[in-house]
Amino acid sequence: MNSELFALREEAKRGRDPACADETLDCLLSLAVQIGAKEILEIGAAEGLTSIALLLAGAERVTAIEKDPARAARARENFVHFGVTAKTTLLEGDAGEILPCLGGTFDLIFLDGPKAQYLNYFPDCKRLLKEGGYLLSDDVLLFGWVRGEPPKKRRMLVEHIREYLDVLQSDPDFSTEIKEFGEGLAVSKKV
Repeated sequence: MNSELFALREEAKRGRDPACADETLDCLLSLAVQIGAKEILEIGAAEGLTSIALLLAGAERVTAIEKDPARAARARENFVHFGVTAKTTLLEGDAGEILPCLGGTFDLIFLDGPKAQYLNYFPDCKRLLKEGGYLLSDDVLLFGWVRGEPPKKRRMLVEHIREYLDVLQSDPDFSTEIKEFGEGLAVSKKV
């Protein structure tokens, strides 16, 4: 990985809303290269660092969705700085409003937005994903709470993630494996 991008990721990890875990990014990049992913959708782009890593690894295009205006502005700056602006489409706003309006298909979708909304996003992710493509859903084990007992104030969030995983794992159009690294990564192939 580009040393400057690595440094930015390390800085983001120290922030309030850190970048995805290194193992998660490694899995994402390896899978993107393995399947020759050309068109990628990232839901929850933050500062655009994952999108940049995917483009530097060989993706032709990344469409990224980010709701927070300050993060979206920073993502735009990073896209310019790393020279990938021509290969990105940054959609600023609520993914729940943007996803139903998207057309086309994607080879890979990285779902890393608000966890409580994963189930709501799923029908559009399924519609937008090519057959043979992959949906990677980040943070699906959430500090181990999803398989254990969550703190009282996190129970509703954990229930949303559990519902999402139940739907995802029981969908006959997907083959799903849960990776234990980071905060859990669901790797789902559309079959």
